[in-house]
Amino acid sequence: STVRSAARLKYNMHTFSTLPLEIVYRIMDHQNDRTLFCSMQNICRRLNQILSSYQRYQTLTRLNLSWNAIDTEGAQHIADALRMNTTLTTLNLSGNRIGAAGVQHIADALRTNTTLTTLNLSGNRIGAEGAQHIADALRKNTTLTTLDLRCNEIGAEGVQHIANALRMNTTVTTLHLVENGIGAEGVQHIADALRTNTTLTTLDLWCNEIGAEGAQHIADALRTNT
Repeated sequence: STVRSAARLKYNMHTFSTLPLEIVYRIMDHQNDRTLFCSMQNICRRLNQILSSYQRYQTLTRLNLSWNAIDTEGAQHIADALRMNTTLTTLNLSGNRIGAAGVQHIADALRTNTTLTTLNLSGNRIGAEGAQHIADALRKNTTLTTLDLRCNEIGAEGVQHIANALRMNTTVTTLHLVENGIGAEGVQHIADALRTNTTLTTLDLWCNEIGAEGAQHIADALRTNT
């Protein structure tokens, strides 16, 4: 139904250039938040002006799009909106399998977005390449505090990218790396970052087969981490 609503909105978009604002608002009041956010941004200059004065759109702070079969193209649409949106603080894209190409769009948007604080990308199969895109974004982003990368098959190579970014990032406080197959080698990279990182307070490494060797790396880091 959301897809059909979005299609109808796009089909009738030309009428928005002539309708009075009061009628446009009434039409928009019957759309759900996902349709508004994904389908109506950047359609035309007139609509951008309407959105900028529409109170419901201005107050959207949390958006859950988990398990919606959003692919790389869909991720690009979300990223385009994130570049302009100034209210959204929480975005959940878990379980969409957007892959490395999709997460690159999101990461590019994070370089300029200044309001998002919580991002859930779990279960998207971003791999090591996707982790590198996120890591590059973390070097410039100054607002994200919670990052969920669970079940993304990033491995030791991917977690090394994230760890390198943590040496520079000073805003992320919560990081979920559950079930990523990082092993002892990967956790060593995280442990090394913890020796210099002074902001991370919550680290979830559940189900990563780090073994005794990995536990040793974490223990060594905790001796100096404050």
